[in-house]
Amino acid sequence: MTDAHISVRDLTMAYGSRVIQRDLTFDINHGDIFVIMGGSGCGKSTLLKHLLGLIEPSQGDILYAGESFVHATPERRDSMRRGWGITYQSGGLFSAMSLAENIELPLQLYTDYSASDRADIIAYKLALVGLDGYQHFYPSEISGGMRKRAALARAIALEPDILFFDEPSAGLDPISSSLLDELIQQLQASIGATVVMVTHELPSIFSIATNSVYLDADSKTMIAYGDPKHLRDHSDQAIVRQFLTRTASHPAKEHT
Repeated sequence: MTDAHISVRDLTMAYGSRVIQRDLTFDINHGDIFVIMGGSGCGKSTLLKHLLGLIEPSQGDILYAGESFVHATPERRDSMRRGWGITYQSGGLFSAMSLAENIELPLQLYTDYSASDRADIIAYKLALVGLDGYQHFYPSEISGGMRKRAALARAIALEPDILFFDEPSAGLDPISSSLLDELIQQLQASIGATVVMVTHELPSIFSIATNSVYLDADSKTMIAYGDPKHLRDHSDQAIVRQFLTRTASHPAKEHT
């Protein structure tokens, strides 16, 4: 009996005739903090874009709770997407909007809440990410770490059951990165969401990830799947062990 929240089946990703990855088959279970990892140029962000429906697969299928997203109608895709929260490397906040206005936008688009109810939700979401009282600040007026947290508050505005992150710690110092990891873990536990992350940061991978897939640029397919701690210690693929045991002074080989 599977507990798959997201199922990737025989997926091939390509730009024209150039294959990025082929034969990807794996499950992301309900409640996973799932990491997509691999050297640079292996297709991590491309896989994320496929999961989000921003790029159509050359072959294969992606299923959410057993339902095909690839073969769904545009209307059904939109409906499925409303259960997702997404944050981008830059945070993706609208610079001309205050934090409150950024968080209010999905509430205005997809709910019938009154202005008063929306204000309560905004205050609650900002408090959850440690930004209580920052409603009227603009993105340019707060730090990079605070912008990441504000983007997370917007991502959880509609109580999503899946959260997607593209390099959430990019550009953050180690302390801010660690605090963001803790916040993601706490939010996952409190709202019960499945988390899917693209990251190469080992502290993040080992502190919060429960499952992972490793994409290899040379063979153009996945060569490891499972708990990253187990893969670090027991993978039969040397490149995976090297990636997961690299240090700042001895970085793992990165594929371009």
